[in-house]
Amino acid sequence: MQVEQTPLKDCFLIKPSVFKDKRGIFLESYHRKRFAEITGIEDEFVQDNQSVSKFGVLRGIHFQTGQFAQAKLVRVIHGKVLDVVVDLRPGSETFQKTYKVVLDDQNLHQLYIPKGFGHGFLTLSETSVFAYKCDKYYTPGAESGIIYNDPDLNIQWDFPEEKMIISDKDMQQPTFKILFK
Repeated sequence: MQVEQTPLKDCFLIKPSVFKDKRGIFLESYHRKRFAEITGIEDEFVQDNQSVSKFGVLRGIHFQTGQFAQAKLVRVIHGKVLDVVVDLRPGSETFQKTYKVVLDDQNLHQLYIPKGFGHGFLTLSETSVFAYKCDKYYTPGAESGIIYNDPDLNIQWDFPEEKMIISDKDMQQPTFKILFK
């Protein structure tokens, strides 16, 4: 496993060792002890989630607030997504900065997203199966988000907006300025 620091503080791109032969592939998708040795992060993941999305589906930008903030380890099991994170930790040296990366079933990369980050993704394949581990249980009352096309974050989705499929809930998310005045 290789772990690379992204431009955002405490956010890591993980490249697992993949073993290929005539039968297919094998990889270890998570090893807590090894991950902690490399990163110093000792999160205990307590909930696994999975979503299946069609081409053009954009989910996000989502996060949990306060004591319910979640660290996540995300990956694509099938398909391809553009994964986007934003540092929402006031006082962080990378506050309000974004990072995006393509995750797919070919590169098999994963992204570790620390607490206090917003997260979203856009499906770039016919379908995607997206999986993520969380270190806190989902709490509906602590759910929050930022509109995907926020002018202050200026996320470049590199995809025609008119072809995006976005839930009504995500279309009504507040702006960054409203949440972080």
